[in-house]
Amino acid sequence: MVTPGSQAEEVGRLILAGFIVMALPALPFGNYLVYPFTIVTTWFHEMGHGLAAQLLGQDFVRLQIFADGSGVAESRIASDASRLLRAGIAAGGPLGPIFVGSALILASAHPKLWRPALWGLSAALFASVILYVRSSTGFAVLPLIALTLALIAWKAAPGFNRFALQFLGVLGAMSMLNDCRYFFTEEVVIGGRSMLSDTGQIEAALLLPHWVWAILILLTSAIMVGASLKYALSEKRRLALQPKRPANVLQFRRLTDRDR
Repeated sequence: MVTPGSQAEEVGRLILAGFIVMALPALPFGNYLVYPFTIVTTWFHEMGHGLAAQLLGQDFVRLQIFADGSGVAESRIASDASRLLRAGIAAGGPLGPIFVGSALILASAHPKLWRPALWGLSAALFASVILYVRSSTGFAVLPLIALTLALIAWKAAPGFNRFALQFLGVLGAMSMLNDCRYFFTEEVVIGGRSMLSDTGQIEAALLLPHWVWAILILLTSAIMVGASLKYALSEKRRLALQPKRPANVLQFRRLTDRDR
């Protein structure tokens, strides 16, 4: 049992929501309910590849999301690109959800950022559809997700905005658990094409076995998301977010053995 409104309750609620999303595919019609979350995590992942390419001076060409929830980010890379650059682009995919998820969780610690963060994520989804997405699934699903986030930012209660940011952050992290098999696989088939997995591409560029890079990515995910949750859900910060009672309201507190 946990105390209502306590830090333990907030952490438990987030973990429970994340595992419910992961377990939905095993339930009747669960695949339909979990589908928007699957598309969001794929979008995080593939945008991570594309934006990493742009940050490293390459050309992000297009993003495709397929009906089965898989996706491909296509970038135009210089023929003389270094091994380190190629590895950086490959690592951008799995690390993308972690960086964004951690940023969303950190934003949830500051009330002034709750709505702007959701508006920003909604705008990023809409912009990506216009600039990069070139698949029917992406055109159909991503705008609906962006619209839902915009409605939450506009109409939802502040507490729900905070929970939405934390949930999206944890969802990005927990997508790593769903992708474990992918990370520990050297070659995959996506959209009918056989290709190296992300860790397989890093292995090809930096020589260490792909499973070593998979472990490092998972450890990075756990550390970053754990640290951001510790910051956002700290007892001191959580108490500071609670509404203050008017000065003319009498408050009574029961002494415990510890107080005595």
